[in-house]
Amino acid sequence: MKKKYACEVDCANCAAKVEEAMKKVPGVINASVNFLTQKATIEAAEEEFEAVVQAAYKAAKKVEDEFEMQIA
Repeated sequence: MKKKYACEVDCANCAAKVEEAMKKVPGVINASVNFLTQKATIEAAEEEFEAVVQAAYKAAKKVEDEFEMQIA
């Protein structure tokens, strides 16, 4: 399953750091963060998708505390 989320990221370098952090989360198949469109895309298995998205968001916040993503 793959979903796009609106997000707020301050610069292209920050987007790259957030993307790398999300990719390292167990269960994430792929992740991308686009600074220009302010969109984050996360791909994970459907049965554990919501938990993986929450974990990816937490990992992103650890590397970039001003990162926000609308997951609700």
